[in-house]
Amino acid sequence: MLIKLSAAALVGIDAVPVTIEVHSMSGYDFTLVGLPDNAVKEAHERINAALMVNGYGTLKRTLTINMSPADIRKEGTAFDLPLAIGMLAGCEQVKTTLLDKLMIMGELSLDGSLRPIKGVLPIAIEARKQKYKGIILPQANAREAAIVNNLEVYGAENIQQVIDFINGTHTLPLTEFDTR
Repeated sequence: MLIKLSAAALVGIDAVPVTIEVHSMSGYDFTLVGLPDNAVKEAHERINAALMVNGYGTLKRTLTINMSPADIRKEGTAFDLPLAIGMLAGCEQVKTTLLDKLMIMGELSLDGSLRPIKGVLPIAIEARKQKYKGIILPQANAREAAIVNNLEVYGAENIQQVIDFINGTHTLPLTEFDTR
């Protein structure tokens, strides 16, 4: 099974679209390619802890994840959430129907809560430029991203809220920019 979802890498003050491809098959192994830095490589450990704390256990599949374009360095922890959602989709625990309509970014804490990330404004601008319907981010970043018009911004407190939203079992409120 091949799953694709979208994120963005910061290059200077600009955001560049990143496609996360997850190939899943029987077995138990994990490979991450596409020029990730150490923080991105360590995402696997944060993701496993967050999923276990939230009742998902260890994902018992062979997962190969490619972050493309491969010639752009992927840095930082903001890829935790899209990697986790891609891994869950590859293991058929998350529906894929919304994944091509959304950009997803966020750092995972070991308990599954979402921590704020850097560079939200250029990431949201890139999401709109790439014609995504919306973006899912940590709640702490949602108001900043809502400055960008013509983009639905969903803020979440934890990975379970994101999973429930993508699976259609719960909603996330839209974040609107308040000019007051």
